[in-house]
Amino acid sequence: MSSEDLLSSVSDVSEETEFYTPMPDGYIRGRCKYVVIVGTVMSGLGKGIFSSSLAKLLQDKGLKISPIKLEGYLNVDSGTLNPFRHGEVFVLDDGMECDMDLGTYERMLDQNLTQANFTTSGQIFTKVLEKERHGDYLGRDVQMIPHVTGEVKLRLRELAVKSGADVVFVEIGGTVGDVENAYYIEALRELAYEEGPNSVCFVALTQILEPKTLGEQKSKAAQLGIKRLMEMGVQPHIIACRAANPVTNKVRQKIAQYTNVSLERVFSMHDCESIYVIPSMLRELGYDFEVIRLLKLEQRVDLQRERKEWLKWCDFTDRLEPLEKNITIGITGKYTSLRDSYASIIHALEHSGVHLGVNVKIHWIDTTDITDENAAEILKEVDGIIVPGGFGVRGAEGKIACIKYARENRVPYLGICFGFQMAVIEFARNVCGIRDANSSEIAPGCEHAVISILPEQKGIEGLGGSMRLGGKDIEIKPDTIAWRLFGKKSTIRMRFRHRLEVDPQYIDTLTEHGLVFSGKAPKEPIMQVLELPDHPYFIGTQAHPCMTSRPLRPQEMFVRLVEAAREESKK
Repeated sequence: MSSEDLLSSVSDVSEETEFYTPMPDGYIRGRCKYVVIVGTVMSGLGKGIFSSSLAKLLQDKGLKISPIKLEGYLNVDSGTLNPFRHGEVFVLDDGMECDMDLGTYERMLDQNLTQANFTTSGQIFTKVLEKERHGDYLGRDVQMIPHVTGEVKLRLRELAVKSGADVVFVEIGGTVGDVENAYYIEALRELAYEEGPNSVCFVALTQILEPKTLGEQKSKAAQLGIKRLMEMGVQPHIIACRAANPVTNKVRQKIAQYTNVSLERVFSMHDCESIYVIPSMLRELGYDFEVIRLLKLEQRVDLQRERKEWLKWCDFTDRLEPLEKNITIGITGKYTSLRDSYASIIHALEHSGVHLGVNVKIHWIDTTDITDENAAEILKEVDGIIVPGGFGVRGAEGKIACIKYARENRVPYLGICFGFQMAVIEFARNVCGIRDANSSEIAPGCEHAVISILPEQKGIEGLGGSMRLGGKDIEIKPDTIAWRLFGKKSTIRMRFRHRLEVDPQYIDTLTEHGLVFSGKAPKEPIMQVLELPDHPYFIGTQAHPCMTSRPLRPQEMFVRLVEAAREESKK
């Protein structure tokens, strides 16, 4: 049966069929193309970085791009995952808590994504079971094939319709051979068959090992990993070889010989200084035009637009070169041993540094053992301090000590979410004289909980998806630092992920002693931005401003922090 016959057979639900291929309204087969990125050998190869870089090159050519990450874990979202295990939890504007790779896509494509761009096994299985309970499968026994794989294909096609994309980039989490992503790969195999020739391009990202004891690159693990993919019915069209150094022609020839992929489509993806130069690497190697040719997209390419967009990007990457002026920003937290826990902050600092022509160095500081007595010694080398988001008791007092040091010694400071809350506590204790001020999260039942749970959170027992999440408007108070920082706008929008707030009963006391709340929730007494006007730069926000920083549009709070740190370092 041809793919045309298959799709026509599923249109008549009264006819019993083994095929189950639900199609969303408005979907035109062949209109949208798909690029599928899978990983072999090991996880952590940078599939999201590679995929988003390639997607950017196609976007620059005038093609409309929509990415989606398919995660194998059974969690409904990433909200309850420990940063040590999975890196940063990235929050989309619509409130979806997702994988940090979605942040990479947003930054590279300068595009706000939605929950339609992120799927987990938990979401897929939940939907399948809901349909089973509703009777949508017409009495059939519900199986992995065709029903679960059918749901995956439906998600991809719904995204194509909703976004109007020319190309959907599909990143499959994990590694080929993992039990939890096998049905995703099967679903994409089916999709390629159903969509027809030149509709789906499979890219295998693999690892070329280079053991120091041998002194040469070895491709056997890559060969076996790709062979596993081929055993699952998927023939890759392009192979990207990750390696510490440029992959040799000898290794590329071996890969080509054992995988049925032509040599010109076996590329080296070696390490580089910044992820933002990867689009240039892919462009020079011709990845983008290989995909264009494979998917027959030549007629949709706008070369004039590409030249214009590429000049903008090159202007940014040209300024990534090492700069003479260095400043050091201390990031104080408890997940500092895993840099991915603070991925968005790292990128926001890089964007700001490039914008200002400053080389921003990060000094990672674990706050677990910091006190008022040793804070000065630990922080003496930093030009600015960030206290990032977080949860729990461990390291909280150390963060408060860091904030006190920044306030008293006029060190530029940016508090993010938890850092905002700890700044309120520090000010209440050491300026307002409320010596036992604390947070109800850290010290339940404390007499002066200047930070307490949001009213709408008090009846919630579960953790997943229950916080104040996503993009929210903030009313900015005129004639404040924040007001000037954001171009004298009365309202701005930032993303949130919290369940605690400044207790309204303490707001007057805090403001009487000099703390300025320059941003609040519209029509609610929920404080969202604070500042100290007589300080070089002391600002905090309940939001996560780093999540909306982009390479060509750095986030204002981070730009001003780097700028203030640069000025203070001259003194």
